[in-house]
Amino acid sequence: MDTLSHALWGYGLFGYKRYPWAAIFFGAMPDLISFGIFLLINITTGNWYFGKPALESIPDWLFLSYSVGHSFIICLPIIYCVYRFNRALAMAMLAWPFHIVLDFPFHSKAFFATPIFWPISDFKIDGIPWTHWYIWYPNILFLSILLIYRFRKR
Repeated sequence: MDTLSHALWGYGLFGYKRYPWAAIFFGAMPDLISFGIFLLINITTGNWYFGKPALESIPDWLFLSYSVGHSFIICLPIIYCVYRFNRALAMAMLAWPFHIVLDFPFHSKAFFATPIFWPISDFKIDGIPWTHWYIWYPNILFLSILLIYRFRKR
């Protein structure tokens, strides 16, 4: 799914009461620590172009950071540690595993399937890419309904 949608889902589900910016950040963070950094590097070096990069042009570190950010094995213990000291912040951080839940069925093995149990296992499924209209439009519809609901409840 696109990073903006992840951020908005994070806000709508986990940041509407407290720590909205944390929920937005953790909703987008798995993509930011991989493709976000890659985008910044490409912009600063003048190598940026619009569209999906070719797999052979992606550096090895990005695959590692993608796996770290998209693993329940990594995120759940971190959130649990935060929960022991700050329950409200841990609630906002649940946007991180929700990001993984959204990515898992909507990334194909052709381009960054989600390694939910990394580093214990490299298990991935060949999902339906989120760019297909029958995934993209319902995402926008349900995200809009959620955000309208949250803003009206205020």
